Amino acid sequence: MKLSGFGRYLPREAEVNAPRGEHDICLAISRGALIARGNGRAYGDAAIAPHTLDMRNFNRMLAFDETTGQLVVEAGVRLDEIITTFLSRGWFPYVTPGTKFVTVGGMVAADVHGKNHHKDGSFRQFVDWLDLLREDGSITRCSRADAPELFEWTIGAMGLTGIILRVAFRLRRVETAWIQQTGIAAPDLASAFDIFERSGEESYSVAWIDALASGAAAGRSIVMLGNHALLSDLPAAKCHAPFDRRNRLQLGVPFDAPGWLLNGHFVRLFNALYYRRGKATAGRKLVDLDSYFYPLDALPGWNRIYGRRGFLQFQCVLPLASSLAGMTKLLENISAAGLGSFLAVLKRFGPQDGPFAFPMEGHTLALDFPASAKVLALLDRLDAIVIDHGGRFYLAKDARMSAQTLHRSDPRATRLADMRRAGGQAAHFASYQSLRLEL
Repeated sequence: MKLSGFGRYLPREAEVNAPRGEHDICLAISRGALIARGNGRAYGDAAIAPHTLDMRNFNRMLAFDETTGQLVVEAGVRLDEIITTFLSRGWFPYVTPGTKFVTVGGMVAADVHGKNHHKDGSFRQFVDWLDLLREDGSITRCSRADAPELFEWTIGAMGLTGIILRVAFRLRRVETAWIQQTGIAAPDLASAFDIFERSGEESYSVAWIDALASGAAAGRSIVMLGNHALLSDLPAAKCHAPFDRRNRLQLGVPFDAPGWLLNGHFVRLFNALYYRRGKATAGRKLVDLDSYFYPLDALPGWNRIYGRRGFLQFQCVLPLASSLAGMTKLLENISAAGLGSFLAVLKRFGPQDGPFAFPMEGHTLALDFPASAKVLALLDRLDAIVIDHGGRFYLAKDARMSAQTLHRSDPRATRLADMRRAGGQAAHFASYQSLRLEL
């Protein structure tokens, strides 16, 4: 069958097997190299291989400690299932990506980050242990105390060290299902950076950025700060049910949009109107948790907006010292090409450890582009700018980067590849992405 990532770009041939037990996985490994796949939310080919394991049958929640907030689940449990089960009891994940339709195994493999990285770090900070099925069929419980090197490399290695079976990680206590959001209009990129620096004590921060604005308005943004609302923050009408979540009308995308819809003129107009609206409605307000963390989840099938050819997401991080200059150069090239993204997101990262972690202290930019030859050429130019400014790329979003680009930007990739070959993982766990990137 043909299988693609969430970006729907370049579907690849895959034989998909949905194991129901560990014995089934061991049999599959004995037949040749494979990769595990969760809910298919990696944008590119990181969870696709000629032989792909669909892990969604591993979907049980196994244990929860009300004292510490530690939750133990199988790797195929989805984040939305965890939120539905535990939010009403006053618990929420410490780290969440921009969609709740990801599996916990995928969160570990991608070492997901959220809008609070500047304060709390990535998902790895809250993983206590994981069970990893190895190339020889054995199961290793990995933690910071037991098999620590394997534990650290597995988090962020895109499933290339083994099959993640079970994960223990911590949730945080919250008093409500609401966020106190403060919207601030930033007239240019430097202003957005300054807002991030002045708002470091806020729990969450993220900015939508106009990637097509130029001149004095280059990098204009709407920064959205957030904190979990306390019970005392709610109006009286909401206090009786602080964990109620709005039943939002979900209007899906029933067909592939025509290619002309996302031309540069349309995106430029959309961005101008979005910035104007954000500026007019800036200020402090209560918003529901889903609106703040998962706005696109309310539009099922939104990836079809980009048409049949799919789309490419580009996400990089630049170190603090060079991020303003580097981001300015990236935006100049995007604006000049007229190939803007209307889903452009800017965040501030804090310090990060981990042998193959994507984040570093600095700023990260994520953009979506409809797939085309012009876009591919632009992305090659953006790659070079990132490398010139000491940055690196997020593999969970990658669908087209070259091996040379990855290894130039991140020498740790070569160490991962060497380690996998020496340990035998390269012959047993491989994706189309790992083959393309020579991992």
